[in-house]
Amino acid sequence: MPLIEFVVPLFNEGESLRRFHSQLLEIPLSPEYTRRFIYVNDGSTDGTQQALEELAAAYKDVKVIQLSRNFGNQAALSAGLDTASGDIVISLDGDGQHPPSLVPEMLKLHASGCDIVQARRIDQKASADFLKRWTSRVFYWLLGFVGEVEIAEGSTDFCLISRRALDALRLLPEYHRFLRGMVVWIGFPSAVIPFVPAMRIGGESKYTYRKLLRLAADALFSFSLVPLRIGLLLGLGFILVATVELLYVAYFWLSGYRERLVPGWSSLILILTVSSAINMILIGVLGIYIGMIFREVKRRPIYLVRSKIL
Repeated sequence: MPLIEFVVPLFNEGESLRRFHSQLLEIPLSPEYTRRFIYVNDGSTDGTQQALEELAAAYKDVKVIQLSRNFGNQAALSAGLDTASGDIVISLDGDGQHPPSLVPEMLKLHASGCDIVQARRIDQKASADFLKRWTSRVFYWLLGFVGEVEIAEGSTDFCLISRRALDALRLLPEYHRFLRGMVVWIGFPSAVIPFVPAMRIGGESKYTYRKLLRLAADALFSFSLVPLRIGLLLGLGFILVATVELLYVAYFWLSGYRERLVPGWSSLILILTVSSAINMILIGVLGIYIGMIFREVKRRPIYLVRSKIL
């Protein structure tokens, strides 16, 4: 019988965990499937671990991975995917905003030949945070413009992955991870399914703007070399400005109106400012890439496990 494994990263979701697990149990699955749940405690500081241990004691199909500290959502999700051994793996958040009712439709698309079924978030304007909606739209537009892969706007980590696609995904060893882009990069047959996020079961979102910005930076710099080419474009623009300035001065020299050339420092200051700005941008971009390379070559693990209940 095909085994479906649900991989759920958690951070301080102890108060709503039982209600969330009840929602997973209510998913109508065909009798041909068996199910298993892998919860990853990403260094929670509330009662999440205790609630997970109680779930594991009550349900034999619940597995628990406790990380040594908070490594971030992408690392926790990677820990769950590395542990999964099922025929089909479905990853989703544990706050209830990824509706489990969408799973049967995902399984239908998988049965039709899709190795990856990725859920695309469609926010309702009345309920969604305007700033988050706007920044998300800008981010996906920018990623599509400069990135190596085409990622649908609103894509999430709510995703179905087949066994062979997951085996391929595990071959990607990078430290800076953007999984919703990585599953597209591997190139297996895929589909996108839209959903309207449900209300959180409890608590508040743990994705602060700082964490979102860090995730966006990992995505942009991991999937594109365009920022390195920005310096070339700016350099060409600077050469164009310098050429215009040279032609302007040459005109007065060749036409015999040298006395009309007023020695001015404004042009010099402008050129120095533009060139300095280009240098600073290049140094910053190179610094980010060198920092990411530094973290990669150290080969530190993406996460560390404190305990497991398997």
